[in-house]
Amino acid sequence: MDDEDAWLARHGLWPDERGLDEVRALLAEQIGLERESQGHGDTILMKLCCVQLFLAARPDDVLLIWSAKTASWDADCSLDMELLCAAGLEETKAYLSGHPSEESQAALKRLLHYEAAGQFDEFSPAERSASYVAYYS
Repeated sequence: MDDEDAWLARHGLWPDERGLDEVRALLAEQIGLERESQGHGDTILMKLCCVQLFLAARPDDVLLIWSAKTASWDADCSLDMELLCAAGLEETKAYLSGHPSEESQAALKRLLHYEAAGQFDEFSPAERSASYVAYYS
């Protein structure tokens, strides 16, 4: 298994297309482990994978990030809700609204709850990206 430092050294924060496929595969693997039993997955590595997907800003990754967030209580606490919103809050709400899955509706419901609570009042994908880059530098 990879640890956070080795993964970051291998792929950086902005993996190429092949690297993004590897990020998705590793994240899916860690989600499976974490769903088996809390603590079996590496939530620190999961967060790095989610940050890499956030920085790639592909709408199709929103539900994979949501799946990671909801894999366990630890994962839910470790993964920021803002990680779903790389394209922006309104764009993410529109994407989730238009997706027919139960998961997308659950993600949208939680997103709307966080928005109503003011968590997204100062949110900007560019500023959040900068904070992730600073953290991992």
